Amino acid sequence: MFDTVADVLLVCRFTVPPGQEPDFTARAARALELLAARPGCRGGEAGRAVDDPAQWVLTVRFDSIDAYRRALSPFEIREHVHPLLAEADTTVPATHETLVSVTPGAAPRHHPSILA
Repeated sequence: MFDTVADVLLVCRFTVPPGQEPDFTARAARALELLAARPGCRGGEAGRAVDDPAQWVLTVRFDSIDAYRRALSPFEIREHVHPLLAEADTTVPATHETLVSVTPGAAPRHHPSILA
């Protein structure tokens, strides 16, 4: 059975050179704070790879593609979030649709594709 919510997941990958972690984490925290305040944002996180500490990922979940697009529009987002996202690895896609999700103790939920 398909769920009616079409989640959108923003996944950005970064290479952060040694010594630049404090600046990056401060900028990522500010970006997450600003995005989380936007309607339709479900929250996000930043983390780094345990086997390669220079590799980081920023993930943010939105209710829909419209919520994602609207969240990136305000001036404060363009001022603080866009410059950070511009530094992400652009060789891989960053925006993904959620097709299957699960919460503890529940069966997997299948979501309809927003591409269909």
